[in-house]
Amino acid sequence: MAYTTSPSTSTAAAVAWAFAAATCVKLLLVPTYRSTDFDVHRYWLALTHALPARQWYTDASSQWTLDYPPFFAYFSRLLSLPALLVDATLVSVPVPDAPPFAHLLYLRLTVVFSDFLLLWSVLLLARDARRKQRPFLALALVLWSPALLAVDHVHFQYNGFLMGLLLLSLHFLEQGWDLTGGVVFACLLCSKHLFLVAAPVYFMYLFRHYCCGRGVVKGLGRLALMGSGVAVVFAAAFAPFVYYGQMQQLINRLFPFGRGLCHAYWAPNFWVFYIILDKILAFLLRRLGFNIAIPEASFTGGLVGDSSPFAVLPKATPIATFLLVILAMAPCLIKAFSNPQPKHIIRWVSYACTCGFMFGWHVHEKASLHFTIPLALIAMDSLSDARHYFLLSIVSCYSLFPLLFENQEYLIKVMLLLTYVALMWVVFTSHFAANSDLEGKKVNRSGSTVKKNIIIGWIGLSYLLGIAVIELWSQVLADFSLPDSILVLLVFSAQPTPLNADFTIAIAQGRLILRVYGKGAPSCGQPAKFRMTGLKLKGGNQGRRDRAELTKEKQFKLYN
Repeated sequence: MAYTTSPSTSTAAAVAWAFAAATCVKLLLVPTYRSTDFDVHRYWLALTHALPARQWYTDASSQWTLDYPPFFAYFSRLLSLPALLVDATLVSVPVPDAPPFAHLLYLRLTVVFSDFLLLWSVLLLARDARRKQRPFLALALVLWSPALLAVDHVHFQYNGFLMGLLLLSLHFLEQGWDLTGGVVFACLLCSKHLFLVAAPVYFMYLFRHYCCGRGVVKGLGRLALMGSGVAVVFAAAFAPFVYYGQMQQLINRLFPFGRGLCHAYWAPNFWVFYIILDKILAFLLRRLGFNIAIPEASFTGGLVGDSSPFAVLPKATPIATFLLVILAMAPCLIKAFSNPQPKHIIRWVSYACTCGFMFGWHVHEKASLHFTIPLALIAMDSLSDARHYFLLSIVSCYSLFPLLFENQEYLIKVMLLLTYVALMWVVFTSHFAANSDLEGKKVNRSGSTVKKNIIIGWIGLSYLLGIAVIELWSQVLADFSLPDSILVLLVFSAQPTPLNADFTIAIAQGRLILRVYGKGAPSCGQPAKFRMTGLKLKGGNQGRRDRAELTKEKQFKLYN
């Protein structure tokens, strides 16, 4: 009698194999460059172990003050417990200025092991692969994401752990376990508050899908139950600090609006073009004889205060960015309220995160993971999903390149991206060749499609070629001295589409809005990255160091 493996067992084994392969790559990245985020988390590890909880959000003995919600602080405290077995100085305050290799290895391994939550979430989603028509290879796109590998296992963060919480919540919602999904999402908010941008979608969906349409009494009972579950989670996180009288201090740490509109590494979003337009207008008006003062405030200087960094256009405020995010999110909120369906929850949450990325206040470039990782799960639901994810994931990963600016990491980030591109191409073409009837495409006997560029059209291909031109130029050709005006024009003309990502983002989000209403194809924002140093784009190692050290205010300075 032949032994047959059940689909769930084979899928679990395949996901475990993919996770093991990704883990091997992560271990190879242990000695690579690490950012100041490594020092931040190293200090938080020592802080939460050496000091009582009442001092976690008041300690100012280091510049790396704790600015994540309490659940992440508890998570750091948990990670600090085995650290004593490695080296007692790893959890002592103050921390050593130059960490030994044992400290580096331990912290790197904590990131690797915390990714088991991501594996579990992916495995839960994989078990539903047959019903959802979600092949295993689509889930491998999550585990082998080059952006996630670069940010977590080179730059250093715990995004895999946090994305595992998000995917776990989405899994419960897809299964119809709304209460559990809502509670897990509350745990995520108490671990990293930047996921608040998805809260409006969660509220609309859970209110309509879990509470409404079941009678007044039962609906109110479910609303009270959901509210109680979320309240318990928030109480577990914040009640100790309410008792200590530190809520104001904690809120100031979590929401430092004085840091400015943009992060030191600009996220490629709407505000890039708003700021560039302001500088171009100021430059032209000054040349025409108007008295346009040079703003004293910096977009990324850390503390903006009451000064406006804009010379011509109106100052962007946190309230204005919040209203723009909600306005952009409105189609998704309307759909989630009018017709809540579990099968669309991943798409809706991804769209909400995209809106926050595009229009939010002080957005980190790493926030693109919040929508690219969930979108990988639905990338093979349709050919349109695959096309948009293919382009979006490449551009999103490329926009993170400046994070790894040292020379020895250059080939690593390039090879991670190119390998992922090859993986996506093979996965998508083979999948849609085998299911060519989905969009009426004819397939030849070898399994390849007759239609050329099935995964990417000529516009997207031209866009990616433009990125290749910019990268080649910045690494090889940019050391040649050119007039400043020519350099400024080249950065715009190097990309084949006007204003680069501005139009592609608008088109992509428009198509996703159509999909939200049951028409057209899904997509998401497609960011791009300008990398300018002064008025000159520099290449080589010096250019990468300059991009790491200079703020984007200096990098986009057009005033003379």
